[in-house]
Amino acid sequence: MAKEDSENPGRLKQIALTYKMTRRADRKIGWILAGVGLVTLGVLLAVGFLIGHPVYAGILGAVLALLAMAIVFGRRAERAAFGQMEGQPGAAAAVLENIGRGWTVTPAVAMNRSQDVVHRAVGRAGIVLVGEGNPNRLRSLLSSEKKKMARVVADVPVHDFIVGDDEGQVPLKKLRTTLLKLPRVLQGGQVTQVNDRLRAMGDLMSNMPIPKGPMPKGMRMPRGQGGR
Repeated sequence: MAKEDSENPGRLKQIALTYKMTRRADRKIGWILAGVGLVTLGVLLAVGFLIGHPVYAGILGAVLALLAMAIVFGRRAERAAFGQMEGQPGAAAAVLENIGRGWTVTPAVAMNRSQDVVHRAVGRAGIVLVGEGNPNRLRSLLSSEKKKMARVVADVPVHDFIVGDDEGQVPLKKLRTTLLKLPRVLQGGQVTQVNDRLRAMGDLMSNMPIPKGPMPKGMRMPRGQGGR
């Protein structure tokens, strides 16, 4: 019981913070929610008087009014959040992190000096690469990442998207739904195997000894590491 009491203030505080955030981008949100609630309640009350049961209709109207207000508030809050995130570094990664169950997200698997970045998500649809930044530079980053993955997951479908509002790009607010609409071609066990292979590939790349400077002339590879 005490646990439920402690959770309720947290939820109410979260709702209040979400409302304040939404109101900064949508100044009419309060009037819109009030209008939706009153119209819904008024319609149900009118129906209740017509059929001779205004009390029952009023109770049902109050419940439906709250539900309608919650739906409208959720959609406008989401729109406001995307509006504030658009153009910010890491916005695509934040959306991917909240895509839902069944997806494993690895932010910033590739990046260049210009801060163009590629994120990776693995799920039943296969592998999804999402780039944010300059489209021209991202194409080479995406191509390089695909070639690197082909060494260990050549049999897995790979989808790539660039976040943006231009032709051929995916708007940030539609990124989640775009991924969820992809056809599911892998089973749960296969998804785990793909993640394990990609994780192993990352470990191999990070543990690979890379010389910091040019190799001295006449230097030979130690036995066991070079070809015979």
